[in-house]
Amino acid sequence: MNPKEVNTREELSRFILQLRDDLLVNSDDWENPTLERFLEALAAYTIAVQGYYRFHKMDIDPDAPNWRVFADILKGARDYE
Repeated sequence: MNPKEVNTREELSRFILQLRDDLLVNSDDWENPTLERFLEALAAYTIAVQGYYRFHKMDIDPDAPNWRVFADILKGARDYE
């Protein structure tokens, strides 16, 4: 599932489970495969996501959170350095 497809609580829940499944199968592809590293990246990416939206010219306001913003942040924390 792509974060762009996350519009409801239920879709976010499915997205999170897909992230978990991806971690179990592809942990070597994750920059932050441990809970400690993932949470640290999650906190940092929560701030950085605004730059991501600006860079990609996406008209999304991360200060008006919605289910998609949460999904973008979770996915971003997977690889954020």
